[in-house]
Amino acid sequence: MPGTSLHSQLLAAVLSRDVLTRRGQHISIQKFQEEPRVMDAGLGLQEEDLEASWTLWSWLASCVMVFGGALPYVPQYQDIQKSSNTEGFSTRVCLVLLIANILRVFFWIGKQFESTLLLQSVVMILTMFTMLHLCCTIQNANRVSTKQHRLSDMDLNYFWKWSMFEDYLLCCFGFTVLCAVVTFLLLDSSLFVEALGSLALLFEAMLGLPQLLQNLNNQSTRGMSVKMVLLWTAGDIFKTAYFVLNDSPVQFWVCGSAQILIDVAILLQVLLYNRDTHTKLA
Repeated sequence: MPGTSLHSQLLAAVLSRDVLTRRGQHISIQKFQEEPRVMDAGLGLQEEDLEASWTLWSWLASCVMVFGGALPYVPQYQDIQKSSNTEGFSTRVCLVLLIANILRVFFWIGKQFESTLLLQSVVMILTMFTMLHLCCTIQNANRVSTKQHRLSDMDLNYFWKWSMFEDYLLCCFGFTVLCAVVTFLLLDSSLFVEALGSLALLFEAMLGLPQLLQNLNNQSTRGMSVKMVLLWTAGDIFKTAYFVLNDSPVQFWVCGSAQILIDVAILLQVLLYNRDTHTKLA
């Protein structure tokens, strides 16, 4: 019948519209549910990128910490080689740094902080032996007198002024053995470990003091590499910031602050004693 057919068509149209509406609602719900997932995925990628960037910068900072301490001695090494003269460089700087870094190695055994700082100590010990070897070679080549001063002479007037490089090695070996025995006997004492760390960093803080005193006695900075002191200053500022940001033991950043003050004092000596400062910097 015509009426029945019209009714059926209307019913079909309503049902079709209802199905389309429901499909549209379902698709909208799916899109709404998928949007947070897409946002979460985007945030996750951003976090991964930030973490990768931070890891890279952290690795670079660690490399600077390990090798940056040795860098200032490159220009001083070159100056000594070029001039064949060691008078402007105090070998007691090497003594201070060797004591400080040997003690720091044993401090690490008692209180294991960042391995970066342990590696820094190893690199610095090797650097100081390299500087001492050069100084001994130059001094022996320039020596007029045939008399040599040896560790076996037990003459305190010539302590750390020996003629042979082997004497410096033997002295440091004896000091290392002594530190090892005492450390392993008192390793369980937290008071001893903290005192050891403080002593190591106290010596390191006095790094520039021998050079400061030598300049004062000579009333001159001739023979001392100004570039070395500038690199000391830059390295100590970076190092102190690194200690603070990485929550290193308090002894480390106190040591760094003291070193910066001594570096500044040496730079003031350069300005005071040398009218030709710009020539030295060049």
